[in-house]
Amino acid sequence: MLIYPAIDLKAGVCVRLMHGRFDQVTQYDEQPAARLTAFVAEGAEWIHIVDLDGAEAGQAMQHELIGELAKAIDVKIQSGGGVRSRDDVTKLLASGVDRVVIGSLAVTRPDDVSGWLGEFGPERITLALDIKLEDGVPVPALKGWTQSAGVDLWTALDRYPKGAFKHVLVTDVGRDGALTGPNLELLAEIRRRRPDLVLQASGGVSSLDDLSAVKALGCNGVIVGRALYENRFTLPEAIAAAA
Repeated sequence: MLIYPAIDLKAGVCVRLMHGRFDQVTQYDEQPAARLTAFVAEGAEWIHIVDLDGAEAGQAMQHELIGELAKAIDVKIQSGGGVRSRDDVTKLLASGVDRVVIGSLAVTRPDDVSGWLGEFGPERITLALDIKLEDGVPVPALKGWTQSAGVDLWTALDRYPKGAFKHVLVTDVGRDGALTGPNLELLAEIRRRRPDLVLQASGGVSSLDDLSAVKALGCNGVIVGRALYENRFTLPEAIAAAA
């Protein structure tokens, strides 16, 4: 299982949000390049970088900075936030990003996204589904996690039949940044329903035991943010737990 250390960018600095709320921000690093370098020095193979300003605004805001980070050091980068067009996908890939993360559009414009998957290939795109539980039902959240998609997760996934895409990133927004543990029940259900997908888990990881539990479910990757920034464990320890 791969560990994806997270770098969430807001106004050019590294932050973490609580429950995906833009009014609950904790700032960690003023120099994201230094944090990127440190993650790579500690053994990271992939880095997950998010343009939070873009996610909030609904348009690319920091893709130039993300491109600079991609060129700064030799590491694979998965990045999104504010991706709203084919041009956004093209620019991020051209800047050196290895996989582009597509969030809201994966739910609202599946035909367009399916076309991009066909054009760029399933290895170059990750579909990110940010989930809120509504009466126990997992429902994708849109526009920086401020709106409900109006359909459940399973309907959203069914719009992409087996073979249409490969990488999916699922975040339980209620646990994101909260260090309350991942939603193992949700992850297990996704793995049961769609064993064809390469599943990345996100939201709530707070301990090495959490990583072991996610791995035991058969997840292929996990995004780790606040737990690393607040020294709950080190990146080398996380990589060892996921091996």
